Amino acid sequence: MADINSSQAVAQDDLIIPLIDFGSFLSGDAAAKKATAQAVLEGFQNTGFIYLKNHGISPSTVSNAFSHSSKFFARPQEQKDAMAWYSAAANRGYVAQGREKLVPLDETGTEEELRKTVPDLKESLEIGRDDQPETPNMWPSGDEAAKEFKQEMLSFFETCKGLHMQVMQAIALGMGIEESWFDRFTDAGDNTLRLLHYPGVSKSVFKRNDGQLQVRAGEHSDYGSITLLFQDKRGGLQVRSPKGTFVDAKPIEGTIVVNAGDLLAQWSNDTIKSTKHRVVEPPSQPEDDGKDSYPPRYSIAYFCNPNYERMIKAIPGTYEEAGRKYQDVQSGEYIIGRLTATY
Repeated sequence: MADINSSQAVAQDDLIIPLIDFGSFLSGDAAAKKATAQAVLEGFQNTGFIYLKNHGISPSTVSNAFSHSSKFFARPQEQKDAMAWYSAAANRGYVAQGREKLVPLDETGTEEELRKTVPDLKESLEIGRDDQPETPNMWPSGDEAAKEFKQEMLSFFETCKGLHMQVMQAIALGMGIEESWFDRFTDAGDNTLRLLHYPGVSKSVFKRNDGQLQVRAGEHSDYGSITLLFQDKRGGLQVRSPKGTFVDAKPIEGTIVVNAGDLLAQWSNDTIKSTKHRVVEPPSQPEDDGKDSYPPRYSIAYFCNPNYERMIKAIPGTYEEAGRKYQDVQSGEYIIGRLTATY
């Protein structure tokens, strides 16, 4: 494995998630840039997950996004409910606790049945690009904080869009194709910024129902190309190992966890892995001792997708020997279809 400026963030049960210094790709010389791109690609090929440090998004920018997120979720429930998620085609708006149930593709039972038995313990706000009046974002209103929230979230959306394009450029360079090959697939910004709040919850909740044991967000894989995940200090993310166990992907200050999604795996002819993961009862911390409940957890996920109008065909260099495993598919049709099955 390419090891320039990289180490292991996670190493357990044959699950190796590298910690990669992305600054070497953003500003290093040609050799450092190529080696970093190779490390990024190999991380996705071997595990489907990587951690990035020196990724170009400042700590203050991330901290500001978390601050605005927590203030939003503290708004009265009726205000949030008035911003409800309204369609898979839009994928914008507020999702109340219990509305979504994340499950593996091969799990049986209807979404409605699964939600009734094991609803995910979270609420979220989905934000998309803000230039499509036919599928508008749902924003809070009525005060200065609401105006500031909209401004800050749209700015953060664009910041993450830039990193999405850079990570895809690294993948391209690692694959030995033109570095800008993915740019025409990522420049529209058909992505989703998801603010997530896992409310404080009694410890007994995780033991009350066998199906819900320790789970705040059920086992699943992501839909699109890649996901940028910003974690708070609480943790709770677990990644499925090759042995079938779930391994903690603990927060590392200043890093972003990046994972490949199902559409990128298909796009790469399965040379890149989309690995299942979940959010569980947070790891025990000293301050939790003697308490009956866990405090809230916040995270921010930026779900990246190829431009919706683009046809997804196997990437050059991934199918010449093995043949194409998948039929061509339109990006938007694929993503909206997966969202329709989730809500």
